[in-house]
Amino acid sequence: MNDIVLSAENLGKAYPLPKGELRVFQGIDFELRRGDLAAIMGMSGVGKTTLLNLLGTLDRPSEGTIRLDGEDLAARSDLEISGLRNRKIGFVFQFYHLLPEFTALENISFPLLIRGTGRKEALSRAMRLLDEVGLGDKANFRPGQMSGGEQQRVAVARALVNEPKVLLADEPTGNLDWKTGGMVLRLILDLHQKKGLSSVIVTHNEKIAAFCHKLYVMEAGELKLIPPAGR
Repeated sequence: MNDIVLSAENLGKAYPLPKGELRVFQGIDFELRRGDLAAIMGMSGVGKTTLLNLLGTLDRPSEGTIRLDGEDLAARSDLEISGLRNRKIGFVFQFYHLLPEFTALENISFPLLIRGTGRKEALSRAMRLLDEVGLGDKANFRPGQMSGGEQQRVAVARALVNEPKVLLADEPTGNLDWKTGGMVLRLILDLHQKKGLSSVIVTHNEKIAAFCHKLYVMEAGELKLIPPAGR
Protein backbone atom coordinates (compact mmCIF):
# COMPACT_ATOMS: atom_id res chain seq x y z
CA MET A 1 0.00 0.00 0.00
CA ASN A 2 1.29 3.43 -0.95
CA ASP A 3 2.12 5.34 2.23
CA ILE A 4 1.94 8.76 0.51
CA VAL A 5 -1.52 10.28 0.88
CA LEU A 6 -0.96 13.69 -0.72
CA SER A 7 1.95 14.93 -2.81
CA ALA A 8 2.98 17.73 -5.12
CA GLU A 9 5.77 17.75 -7.67
CA ASN A 10 7.23 20.81 -9.42
CA LEU A 11 4.17 22.80 -8.36
CA GLY A 12 3.78 26.38 -9.53
CA LYS A 13 1.14 29.09 -9.40
CA ALA A 14 0.94 32.37 -11.29
CA TYR A 15 -1.89 34.83 -11.86
CA PRO A 16 -2.23 36.71 -15.17
CA LEU A 17 -1.81 40.47 -15.17
CA PRO A 18 -2.57 42.98 -17.95
CA LYS A 19 1.14 42.80 -18.69
CA GLY A 20 2.85 39.57 -17.74
CA GLU A 21 1.96 37.57 -14.64
CA LEU A 22 2.19 37.55 -10.86
CA ARG A 23 4.31 34.55 -9.93
CA VAL A 24 3.57 33.25 -6.43
CA PHE A 25 5.93 30.26 -6.49
CA GLN A 26 7.28 27.53 -8.73
CA GLY A 27 9.13 24.23 -8.53
CA ILE A 28 7.62 23.23 -5.18
CA ASP A 29 7.70 19.61 -3.99
CA PHE A 30 5.64 18.39 -1.04
CA GLU A 31 4.86 15.02 0.50
CA LEU A 32 2.35 14.03 3.19
CA ARG A 33 2.52 10.44 4.37
CA ARG A 34 -0.16 8.50 6.18
CA GLY A 35 -0.39 9.73 9.77
CA ASP A 36 1.86 12.75 9.18
CA LEU A 37 1.19 16.00 11.02
CA ALA A 38 3.02 18.65 9.02
CA ALA A 39 3.38 22.38 9.59
CA ILE A 40 4.00 24.96 6.89
CA MET A 41 5.49 28.21 8.17
CA GLY A 42 6.45 31.47 6.50
CA MET A 43 5.90 35.21 6.51
CA SER A 44 2.52 36.68 5.61
CA GLY A 45 2.01 36.95 1.86
CA VAL A 46 4.61 34.33 0.95
CA GLY A 47 2.03 31.97 -0.57
CA LYS A 48 1.18 29.51 2.22
CA THR A 49 -2.58 29.80 1.76
CA THR A 50 -2.21 29.58 -2.02
CA LEU A 51 -0.26 26.34 -1.60
CA LEU A 52 -2.84 24.93 0.80
CA ASN A 53 -5.65 25.77 -1.62
CA LEU A 54 -3.80 23.92 -4.39
CA LEU A 55 -3.13 20.88 -2.20
CA GLY A 56 -6.78 20.88 -1.17
CA THR A 57 -7.99 21.15 -4.80
CA LEU A 58 -9.75 24.47 -4.16
CA ASP A 59 -7.64 25.89 -7.01
CA ARG A 60 -5.66 24.43 -9.89
CA PRO A 61 -1.90 24.91 -10.29
CA SER A 62 -0.32 26.72 -13.24
CA GLU A 63 2.10 23.83 -13.58
CA GLY A 64 3.14 20.69 -11.76
CA THR A 65 1.41 17.60 -10.44
CA ILE A 66 -0.78 16.97 -7.40
CA ARG A 67 -1.57 13.40 -6.39
CA LEU A 68 -4.20 12.32 -3.89
CA ASP A 69 -3.88 8.67 -2.88
CA GLY A 70 -1.47 8.28 -5.78
CA GLU A 71 -3.92 9.60 -8.37
CA ASP A 72 -2.89 12.50 -10.62
CA LEU A 73 -5.70 15.05 -10.34
CA ALA A 74 -4.85 16.97 -13.51
CA ALA A 75 -7.03 14.78 -15.72
CA ARG A 76 -10.04 15.02 -13.44
CA SER A 77 -12.92 17.37 -14.22
CA ASP A 78 -13.92 20.09 -11.77
CA LEU A 79 -17.00 18.06 -10.83
CA GLU A 80 -14.92 14.94 -10.18
CA ILE A 81 -12.43 16.92 -8.12
CA SER A 82 -15.27 18.42 -6.06
CA GLY A 83 -16.46 14.91 -5.28
CA LEU A 84 -12.98 13.77 -4.25
CA ARG A 85 -12.54 16.85 -2.08
CA ASN A 86 -15.87 16.26 -0.35
CA ARG A 87 -14.99 12.64 0.43
CA LYS A 88 -11.30 12.82 1.25
CA ILE A 89 -10.31 16.32 2.43
CA GLY A 90 -11.45 18.39 5.40
CA PHE A 91 -10.72 22.11 5.75
CA VAL A 92 -10.40 24.39 8.76
CA PHE A 93 -10.02 28.09 7.99
CA GLN A 94 -8.89 31.02 10.11
CA PHE A 95 -12.24 32.80 9.93
CA TYR A 96 -14.53 29.77 10.45
CA HIS A 97 -16.75 30.36 7.35
CA LEU A 98 -19.85 29.13 9.15
CA LEU A 99 -23.22 30.01 7.65
CA PRO A 100 -24.66 32.58 10.09
CA GLU A 101 -28.34 31.80 9.54
CA PHE A 102 -27.97 28.10 10.40
CA THR A 103 -27.35 26.34 13.70
CA ALA A 104 -24.12 24.63 14.69
CA LEU A 105 -25.71 21.26 14.01
CA GLU A 106 -26.90 22.32 10.57
CA ASN A 107 -23.52 23.81 9.66
CA ILE A 108 -21.77 20.55 10.50
CA SER A 109 -24.27 18.46 8.56
CA PHE A 110 -23.97 20.38 5.26
CA PRO A 111 -21.01 18.42 3.80
CA LEU A 112 -23.01 15.22 4.31
CA LEU A 113 -26.14 16.67 2.74
CA ILE A 114 -24.10 17.85 -0.26
CA ARG A 115 -22.77 14.31 -0.56
CA GLY A 116 -26.34 12.97 -0.71
CA THR A 117 -26.66 11.59 2.81
CA GLY A 118 -30.21 11.56 4.15
CA ARG A 119 -31.10 14.42 6.49
CA LYS A 120 -31.76 12.19 9.52
CA GLU A 121 -28.42 10.38 9.22
CA ALA A 122 -26.57 13.63 8.46
CA LEU A 123 -27.93 15.32 11.60
CA SER A 124 -27.18 12.22 13.68
CA ARG A 125 -23.56 12.09 12.52
CA ALA A 126 -23.21 15.84 12.97
CA MET A 127 -24.46 15.54 16.53
CA ARG A 128 -21.86 12.87 17.32
CA LEU A 129 -19.10 15.20 16.07
CA LEU A 130 -20.56 18.09 18.05
CA ASP A 131 -20.36 15.95 21.17
CA GLU A 132 -16.76 15.00 20.33
CA VAL A 133 -15.69 18.65 20.21
CA GLY A 134 -17.48 19.34 23.50
CA LEU A 135 -20.37 21.40 22.17
CA GLY A 136 -23.31 19.03 22.36
CA ASP A 137 -25.20 21.62 24.37
CA LYS A 138 -24.77 24.23 21.61
CA ALA A 139 -26.40 22.22 18.80
CA ASN A 140 -29.16 24.78 18.23
CA PHE A 141 -26.99 27.87 18.66
CA ARG A 142 -26.20 30.01 15.63
CA PRO A 143 -22.62 31.22 15.06
CA GLY A 144 -23.44 34.72 16.34
CA GLN A 145 -24.44 33.20 19.67
CA MET A 146 -21.10 31.45 20.15
CA SER A 147 -17.59 32.60 21.03
CA GLY A 148 -14.76 32.51 18.51
CA GLY A 149 -13.33 29.35 20.06
CA GLU A 150 -16.70 27.64 19.95
CA GLN A 151 -17.20 28.61 16.31
CA GLN A 152 -13.81 27.18 15.43
CA ARG A 153 -14.63 23.92 17.20
CA VAL A 154 -17.82 23.74 15.12
CA ALA A 155 -15.67 24.34 12.03
CA VAL A 156 -13.36 21.48 13.05
CA ALA A 157 -16.36 19.18 13.46
CA ARG A 158 -17.66 20.23 10.04
CA ALA A 159 -14.27 19.45 8.50
CA LEU A 160 -14.33 15.91 9.92
CA VAL A 161 -17.98 14.93 9.51
CA ASN A 162 -17.28 13.24 6.14
CA GLU A 163 -14.48 11.18 7.70
CA PRO A 164 -11.76 12.57 5.40
CA LYS A 165 -8.28 11.13 5.07
CA VAL A 166 -6.61 14.55 4.97
CA LEU A 167 -7.16 17.58 7.21
CA LEU A 168 -5.90 20.96 5.99
CA ALA A 169 -5.93 23.82 8.50
CA ASP A 170 -5.08 27.40 7.53
CA GLU A 171 -4.05 29.41 10.61
CA PRO A 172 -6.75 27.63 12.67
CA THR A 173 -5.88 29.60 15.82
CA GLY A 174 -4.89 32.88 14.12
CA ASN A 175 -8.16 34.62 14.98
CA LEU A 176 -8.16 33.51 18.62
CA ASP A 177 -6.35 34.53 21.79
CA TRP A 178 -3.55 32.18 22.85
CA LYS A 179 -5.54 30.41 25.59
CA THR A 180 -8.53 29.73 23.34
CA GLY A 181 -6.23 28.93 20.41
CA GLY A 182 -4.40 26.42 22.58
CA MET A 183 -7.67 24.63 23.30
CA VAL A 184 -8.49 24.45 19.59
CA LEU A 185 -4.98 23.23 18.79
CA ARG A 186 -5.20 20.47 21.40
CA LEU A 187 -8.55 19.45 19.92
CA ILE A 188 -7.06 19.23 16.40
CA LEU A 189 -4.07 17.25 17.67
CA ASP A 190 -6.32 14.87 19.60
CA LEU A 191 -8.64 14.29 16.64
CA HIS A 192 -5.67 13.90 14.27
CA GLN A 193 -4.46 10.95 16.34
CA LYS A 194 -7.86 9.54 17.26
CA LYS A 195 -9.16 9.48 13.69
CA GLY A 196 -5.91 8.48 11.99
CA LEU A 197 -5.70 11.64 9.90
CA SER A 198 -2.89 12.98 7.75
CA SER A 199 -2.84 16.71 8.48
CA VAL A 200 -1.25 19.97 7.36
CA ILE A 201 -1.35 23.10 9.51
CA VAL A 202 -0.37 26.43 7.98
CA THR A 203 0.83 28.71 10.75
CA HIS A 204 3.20 31.54 11.61
CA ASN A 205 3.34 30.38 15.23
CA GLU A 206 6.45 28.41 16.20
CA LYS A 207 4.70 27.01 19.29
CA ILE A 208 2.13 25.31 17.05
CA ALA A 209 4.78 24.06 14.63
CA ALA A 210 6.64 22.47 17.55
CA PHE A 211 3.77 19.97 17.98
CA CYS A 212 4.06 18.76 14.38
CA HIS A 213 6.09 15.82 13.09
CA LYS A 214 7.39 17.65 10.02
CA LEU A 215 8.15 21.31 9.42
CA TYR A 216 8.20 23.02 6.03
CA VAL A 217 9.24 26.64 5.66
CA MET A 218 8.12 28.73 2.67
CA GLU A 219 10.41 31.61 1.75
CA ALA A 220 11.06 33.54 -1.45
CA GLY A 221 8.86 31.21 -3.49
CA GLU A 222 10.53 28.04 -2.22
CA LEU A 223 9.35 25.35 0.19
CA LYS A 224 12.02 23.70 2.30
CA LEU A 225 11.68 20.69 4.60
CA ILE A 226 13.53 21.46 7.81
CA PRO A 227 15.29 18.36 9.21
CA PRO A 228 14.62 17.55 12.89
CA ALA A 229 18.15 18.63 13.87
CA GLY A 230 17.42 22.10 12.52
CA ARG A 231 14.30 22.62 14.61
